[in-house]
Amino acid sequence: MARLPLVALLIGLASSATAQTAPSARELEAYEGLFIAAHEGDIAKIEWLVAEGSDVNARDSKGRTPAHVAAFASEDEALRALAEAGADMNALEHRAYDVVTIAAVADDPELMSLAIDLGNDPGLMTSPYDGTALIAAAHLGHVEVVRRLIAAGAPLDHVNNLHWTAVMEAVVLGDGGPDHQAVLDALLSAGADRTLADRDGVTPLQHAEARGFAEMVERLKRPD
Repeated sequence: MARLPLVALLIGLASSATAQTAPSARELEAYEGLFIAAHEGDIAKIEWLVAEGSDVNARDSKGRTPAHVAAFASEDEALRALAEAGADMNALEHRAYDVVTIAAVADDPELMSLAIDLGNDPGLMTSPYDGTALIAAAHLGHVEVVRRLIAAGAPLDHVNNLHWTAVMEAVVLGDGGPDHQAVLDALLSAGADRTLADRDGVTPLQHAEARGFAEMVERLKRPD
């Protein structure tokens, strides 16, 4: 049987902690150069600033690069222009997020796929939880993002510092509804290990049973 008090505590930590920090209104007002151009999707200004020698990998006070700012603003073409100008597509901001994970959390599959095409590794270890974009997307039930990450070769069985995998997070942090069911199916169909337990030895199947997620229980019991 799952140790529910501990699980509840971990769920609270994973759900309530500030995950990603998009630029605030005050920060946006103070931005200049490539940072404001990235936020506004101003391609001509990006190209001009790069030609004038602006640092495409400059950092703001939170460690964000212009590429991170473009990702938070969902400015695909700005991201492309920055990458073509030499932006580090695997840069992590101060909370250890990359562009792919920012897009995954935002449920922005097009921007995420673009970032991968531009060189962002879909398997980077990111976030304060030492997780991955796939784990974050599984947690949130972002089905298309999960499918694209799997297709891009993201690691299926990475274990974060909560000792949870993407399969585990789809169950423990999911609501048992259609989206999380589809995420679980995508992971298992791709070959994710359904037996990897949490640090207390509780498996995804046991967690699904404890939470009354009948459809997930059925899927976890069904051989592929």
